[in-house]
Amino acid sequence: MLYTSTRSKNSTCPSQEAIVQGLCSDGGLYAPADLNVKVSPEALRGMSYQKIAETILKEYLSDFSTETIQRCVTSAYCSEKFDDPQIVPLTGFSDGVFTDLWHGPTSAFKDLALTIMPYLLTASYQGIGKTGKIAILTATSGDTGKAALSGFADVENTYVTVFYPENGVSAIQKKQMKTSRGANVCVIGVNGNFDDCQRTVKEAFASEYVKNACRGVTLSSANSINIGRLVPQIVYYYSTYLNLVEKGRIKMNDEVTFVVPTGNFGDVLAGYLAKKSGLPIHRLIVASNSNNVLTDFLKTGTYSRNRPFHETISPSMDILVSSNLERLLFLESGNDSGLVSTLMKQLDEKGEYTVPASLLDSIQNTFRGFWCTEEDCRKEIRALWEEEQILIDPHTAVARNALRQYRAEGNSEYAAVLSTASPFKFSRDVLSCISAYEPEDDFDAMHQLAEITGRRIPAGLAELEMLEERFHTVIEKNQGIETIAAKMRELSDD
Repeated sequence: MLYTSTRSKNSTCPSQEAIVQGLCSDGGLYAPADLNVKVSPEALRGMSYQKIAETILKEYLSDFSTETIQRCVTSAYCSEKFDDPQIVPLTGFSDGVFTDLWHGPTSAFKDLALTIMPYLLTASYQGIGKTGKIAILTATSGDTGKAALSGFADVENTYVTVFYPENGVSAIQKKQMKTSRGANVCVIGVNGNFDDCQRTVKEAFASEYVKNACRGVTLSSANSINIGRLVPQIVYYYSTYLNLVEKGRIKMNDEVTFVVPTGNFGDVLAGYLAKKSGLPIHRLIVASNSNNVLTDFLKTGTYSRNRPFHETISPSMDILVSSNLERLLFLESGNDSGLVSTLMKQLDEKGEYTVPASLLDSIQNTFRGFWCTEEDCRKEIRALWEEEQILIDPHTAVARNALRQYRAEGNSEYAAVLSTASPFKFSRDVLSCISAYEPEDDFDAMHQLAEITGRRIPAGLAELEMLEERFHTVIEKNQGIETIAAKMRELSDD
């Protein structure tokens, strides 16, 4: 399989080069030049998560040897990193199942991609004959940062810099990042929101000033703009489906609807790729919080970031520019890079664009969008605990509410809701939803939540309280490019 830019079809490259580059030189994202992968779920029946991953990754990353894929998968999805042997277990509830994606080292779904990406990146770097250092720039709305810092810690010749919104992540997420281990990692807060952080990272790839500072240093990214981040996420859609068949919840070839709490559109785009690859998916439900730019787009065809930005209790979804939507526009338009380039230019210059009616119709055949208020999110957490003794985080609650709205329209097919983070990452908010307690200290809240619910605090979160914070730098959003250039000069001089 070859990959091409969403904004220009003048050149294509194999997956190893796309993974190392991260972002295309024209500002576009790498997408399959010819999406002809077919993986039958029937052929994967009875396989472990690791074997499913090997099969799917070999199709999408076809320039990797079978042995290399096996080594990457085995290294990533192991008992040292995941606390459940299934890697992605399911939790049944009255209206479907939760796909629990938070059993990795940082208790968030990003671990499913960012435990394997360091191995993929290292193999890619060697595979294309590169030498020297790799500088990984990452913007995070909360979970990607820690997962990247954990996955890449002390990886040889690889250096990670994470930018996060100083006031736009939970206290637990912030402490996870600021206490990160590894001599090769750096964490920087930004006085702005996630979109500011993401824009800084994207601009760095196109900046001649930054490029001139990169003497012997190759820039890459661990965000879902990198195809090496996106492809491993396809695996858990197949894993969920096959688990449902194994449990007798559905029959092979029955269609399932997936409900996905969504910010940057990467998680749900992986579901789209799974559907295109042959997984029987009926609908992909895009669940948003008050930053409901995607809900409006899926209803009207107009995408507009010209709207108020809301800080919510589901901070990983507090995003107004969903980067991976660009890949969907490219693939659903028949790889019309000219159209995508025009739309992205309009978004950059005017803050909005409107897609052709035919393209909107095509997207709506697969996608639906719903959003909920903060109060509705809190009600979902409380109701699910009181009625079924299931504890969920705010992002998962947004998705559960979206399923409720979808059901109200008369849709009855089996549904899987992606549960993207441990509730203990958001202990204060979850605790306040299910009890009268509202301690100001997040770790007090974490212990009270465990005591009240009888649930175990994930090991990676339990140790946080005693760890010393290593990183304290906070910059203004207009200082990002200079900060990155200075970091590149520092790496170049070492």
